Amino acid sequence: MTSKKLIAGLVLAASAAGAQADTVLSESFNDVAGLTASGWVQANNSTAPVGTSWFQGNSGIFAAASGAADAYVAANFLGTSNATGAISNWLFTPVLTLDASSIVSFLARTAGDGFLDRVEVRFSANGASTDVGATASSVGDFSSLLGSFQASSSTGWVNLSYSLFGLDVPTTGRLAFRYVVSNVATAGNYIGIDDMAVTAVPEPTTYGLMGLGVAALLLRRRFTA
Repeated sequence: MTSKKLIAGLVLAASAAGAQADTVLSESFNDVAGLTASGWVQANNSTAPVGTSWFQGNSGIFAAASGAADAYVAANFLGTSNATGAISNWLFTPVLTLDASSIVSFLARTAGDGFLDRVEVRFSANGASTDVGATASSVGDFSSLLGSFQASSSTGWVNLSYSLFGLDVPTTGRLAFRYVVSNVATAGNYIGIDDMAVTAVPEPTTYGLMGLGVAALLLRRRFTA
């Protein structure tokens, strides 16, 4: 085999081996109060907002999927003080650079009891913005709905994942979880999120550079041995 063919083969092999997703963000919600220091942001746009948007999980309602029993983030119907109000509680990730290969995955669980709970996963391509408007129905910069999960009965922890395949180029922005209830008089109880991760596959050019580096090292060893 000629050295050129050998290099080409090694590049292809290294590229294939390197085509694995990198973890862009990982969060197990062991310390919800400490999320702010890591770039997370909260906003409560509920009708007559009260209390904390998202809080440390209550192990008395259900335990976390992994780790300590309360190691998850939760939201509930107490986001509004109005007996017939709507809830729109937002939890924003730190600023991320995402592309079409990016996937957000997490576990979700509802407490049930016949009250419909819903969480949406939304995306803003507007950098560090956390603008979601000023009402319980507005979404502001987060008009891109990646997916949603809802249930009125106890679900156990459910694996969910959503893709950002619609992004044409790498884009800087934020993901957001939105706990949304239309009317607490008829819906809304308690929901939890655990073991959230965002992954992305490196650009093919990165694979090629990695492959050339590996090829050069192997060839050097081949001809100097």
